[in-house]
Amino acid sequence: MTTDDKANTGAAQNGAAPAEAGRDFIREIVAADLSAGRAQQVVTRFPPEPNGYLHIGHAKSICLNFGIAEEFAGRCNLRFDDTNPAKEEQEYIDAIERDVRWLGFRWAGEVKYASDYFDRLYGWAVELIKKGLAYVDDQSADEMRANRGTLTEPGKNSRFRDRSVEENLMLFAAMKNGKFAAGSCALRARIDMASGNINLRDPVLYRIVDAAHPRTGTAWKIYPSYDFAHGQSDAIEGITHSICTLEFEDHRPLYDWFIANLSVPSKPHQYEMARLNLAHTLLSKRVLTGLVKGGHVSGWDDPRMPTIAGYRRRGVPAEAIRDFIKRIGVAKANSQVDVGMLEFSIREALNKTAQRRMVVLKPLKVTIENYPEGKGEELEAVNHPDDAAAGARKIRFTRELYIERDDFMEVPEKKFFRMAVGREVRLRYAYFVTCREMVKNAAGEVVELRCTYDPASKGGNSPDGRKVKATIHWVSAEHAIAAEVRIYNPLFLDPNPSADADTFAAGINPHSLEVSNDARLEPSLADAKVEVPVQFERLGYFCLDKDSASGKPVFNRTIGLRDTYAKDVAKDQAKAG
Repeated sequence: MTTDDKANTGAAQNGAAPAEAGRDFIREIVAADLSAGRAQQVVTRFPPEPNGYLHIGHAKSICLNFGIAEEFAGRCNLRFDDTNPAKEEQEYIDAIERDVRWLGFRWAGEVKYASDYFDRLYGWAVELIKKGLAYVDDQSADEMRANRGTLTEPGKNSRFRDRSVEENLMLFAAMKNGKFAAGSCALRARIDMASGNINLRDPVLYRIVDAAHPRTGTAWKIYPSYDFAHGQSDAIEGITHSICTLEFEDHRPLYDWFIANLSVPSKPHQYEMARLNLAHTLLSKRVLTGLVKGGHVSGWDDPRMPTIAGYRRRGVPAEAIRDFIKRIGVAKANSQVDVGMLEFSIREALNKTAQRRMVVLKPLKVTIENYPEGKGEELEAVNHPDDAAAGARKIRFTRELYIERDDFMEVPEKKFFRMAVGREVRLRYAYFVTCREMVKNAAGEVVELRCTYDPASKGGNSPDGRKVKATIHWVSAEHAIAAEVRIYNPLFLDPNPSADADTFAAGINPHSLEVSNDARLEPSLADAKVEVPVQFERLGYFCLDKDSASGKPVFNRTIGLRDTYAKDVAKDQAKAG
């Protein structure tokens, strides 16, 4: 194992030990419910709104809901809560299904949609009207907002709150039939405008929306609110444990109110857990949408995005994300997770599976003056130092090579042991070479090193026991493949970036993407596969990008070999001034 490989297998400095096989508080609740007979079979669901791509926070919910179903021999539904057609697209539905499968999970039966239940939801809204528990309100959205009250002041009853059941039924039917303009009225639950919980102050059940739905087209003119559709969809599907994040805790009394006052087929219960908050990362879908639509990134799957699609394109394996979610566990209180914890899981996974290759990002020409002109030879290089089954490959050695420019220093510092004039180093898998002379251009830049090699040191072995202090990588100048390599740095430099829709862009790191257009790859990388990571020896983990289809190979850096996240942030902060 090389020094760089050992760096990958060290203990996590920013991470925590994996969670024990014991249960978190949600799993304890599930186990107790099964033991007491309160549930015969566990049924969970993952219910995303199809208004954007999934991010790393959704991965926590996916792993929990699908994981519980697997562990307790239950089932987990994938249900799209598609109640807002103005923001929903088929692209998002397709991407979400793809991400769930990629993470390694399968849902029970067919994909489900809240829109499958629109008729039943409408019937339940009518039921509330008939019970005197819902009314059509003609107040404008601004009036509703103003009359809702504050955390310290009660709300005010709408002047339309006491309409008769007959009038409300007539008006609601007219809303459904497209008789009123969008925003002119809404159906509200009739609960308590003085409640200390603002969510119980006559929440909106239905709005008029002038937009075609991805699945139902223009059949509906009114659409249920998330709060009204969510719990009833759970009831229809027989969900036993409806798991949400903590921001929905104050919505639970409303969830329960609907279940108690409607003739639903089951009585699900909602449980809340802490959401995932990752340092230097924004997981607000509003912000992520702004990043895409504002052109700050290339799309939802830009490798700088914290979306599952972005991580996949960057070369992060699904097992690394699942391991990260396992490590952070499930808690009742919100907290921020260090990015280093995610990076540790990524390195752990990649170190075990990624094959090794040699690549030079910033090439500096090396001429081996005592190596015969026109000669070349094949040397053997292992594909993985810890996996003999991975085999070996042939690499070409020739008179003219490229090494990494950072591996040479004209005036070497005290602890710099790599190439310098008069110094001998080992070329990985090849020979001992000694730099005799450097060549500069008119601008005074070093453009070539002239060296000699020791023919007796083939394979990088010392013929007489002498030692060198550095081993560096290289590629044959004649056989190397020119490529573009993209280095991704933190998208936000502040560990707690602003999520404000008007100011978040100011916190974007101007150096979040750095591109090397002159990289040189060893020839075996001509067979690289998109999104399949490899280790560029001494440089980090990289994967071929889908943009390579247009011609020149393009590789994305997945992650460096060592934890340098804090240093990278500090470096970019210095660049930003």
